[in-house]
Amino acid sequence: ICGNGVYNAGMARKLSKDRPPQGARLAELRKAAGLSQTELANLIDVPQQNIAYWEQAEKPPRSDVLPRLAEVLGVKVEQLLDVNASLKRHGGPVGKVRRVFEDVSRLPRRQQEKVVEFVSALVDQYKRSAG
Repeated sequence: ICGNGVYNAGMARKLSKDRPPQGARLAELRKAAGLSQTELANLIDVPQQNIAYWEQAEKPPRSDVLPRLAEVLGVKVEQLLDVNASLKRHGGPVGKVRRVFEDVSRLPRRQQEKVVEFVSALVDQYKRSAG
């Protein structure tokens, strides 16, 4: 609760110590995928507290979770475990964008084309305004 009596969910708690390399790696990959701890936890079917713990821990997540975690984050398991590896991802979008496009891929072809048309127009508009 902030001074005005309102809880600000956007305020992250400050870490009291530096993250160990393994935890920092996971946090970096999660943020690069545009996911919160809660979103990532939901995608790999674990409690959010597990994600928070793994981001503070010296050791990696359990071996049964690693493949799902790597898939959701758009990296290989080896890249999750190697704190010195580059952040190269395999092709395609990650995080929220990936989930949306996976949903789109299950729509009928005609509706997929409409979504692509709409998204393409938005991207073109963004490029023009940012350029």
